[in-house]
Amino acid sequence: MIAKKDLPVCPVATTVGLIGSKWKLLILQQLLKERKRFNELRRSIDGISQKVLTQNLRAMEADGILVRYAYAEVPPRVEYELSELGNSLRPIISEMDSWGVEYLNTLKDMQEAE
Repeated sequence: MIAKKDLPVCPVATTVGLIGSKWKLLILQQLLKERKRFNELRRSIDGISQKVLTQNLRAMEADGILVRYAYAEVPPRVEYELSELGNSLRPIISEMDSWGVEYLNTLKDMQEAE
């Protein structure tokens, strides 16, 4: 978890520091849909390694963005879900998605005009 004294003064920089990596955003996008097991996340995020997924999940859990559920079963089962704080990121991710769609459409229109 990032200590409060180590957070940037700028709120945008704080947000980027917590969720600004490519992998964290893609993890968030998947967990906004539903609770997922580790391997479900790994399969749904193209190109992410097991190590990188584990590191990002641990960091997001420490920052309070997601909750990890470990079940005492054989074989062990672990699931991840957004916390209340993580769910509060829903409008931000939704806006990023909308902007990305708009940008891609603009690019397409520009290419067709050439």
